[in-house]
Amino acid sequence: MRTAKLSVIIISFLFLFLISGCGDEVNRLRMQNDAQQKLIDQRSAELNTVTIERDQLRRELEALRGRGNVDLETLTQKVALYEQTLQEKDQLIERLRQQLLTSGPVLPPELSSLLEDFAKANPGMVTYDKDRGIVKFSSDLLFNKGSDEVTSSAANAVKSLCGILNAPEAMDFDIVVAGHTDDIPIQKAETLAKHPSNWHLSVHRAISVEKIMETNSIDPKRLSVRGFGEFRPIVPNLPEKGGAEQNRRVEIYIVPKGA
Repeated sequence: MRTAKLSVIIISFLFLFLISGCGDEVNRLRMQNDAQQKLIDQRSAELNTVTIERDQLRRELEALRGRGNVDLETLTQKVALYEQTLQEKDQLIERLRQQLLTSGPVLPPELSSLLEDFAKANPGMVTYDKDRGIVKFSSDLLFNKGSDEVTSSAANAVKSLCGILNAPEAMDFDIVVAGHTDDIPIQKAETLAKHPSNWHLSVHRAISVEKIMETNSIDPKRLSVRGFGEFRPIVPNLPEKGGAEQNRRVEIYIVPKGA
């Protein structure tokens, strides 16, 4: 009896220890992502301040032009300085935003495991990059050639993904849907009428995936779309072989809320 009680105590202690450890890890990951987002917000506030000051100087400059004011040259120099500062801050913010998208947030282990299982259940169509928090769909299986209508089999896979992204482990994250194409120009007249360029096709495909997610209970406030056309290839395109299949893809980035 005493041995049984001791075993129960040990098991209870181990259980509490594991639960506590998981909670600490989740909190650490959340703090890490929050700190990165706060830095972006700080830089954005700085950018807004410089933009307001620059626009004020521009208005003063326009008012003085043609009046021969002695302060015109000084004011012009100030505007140029503000323009340079604005450009530098804009580039900094873009680098930070790209870091969130390309390096990816650190996802909770439970969520990452669910996404790995999802990719394994959809071989050929889906891959998951756990280091970057990106789910990749092959466009050749998501869409028919030149189309932005999601095939029925791919739509079912997206619906399954929505179940994961609505799980409690994922609710602290937003979702960015990004479309990509190869570099083969669109030639068919009926396709050009709907998608004048690869830019348009990549965005329209991202929107189609986003719409499925929205109709499957993903809060639209968590969703955004991007299109990169042919300009973010992951392998060299092969024009003589119809482009590169790996470059025709839709990527779903899982990013900290508000990123």
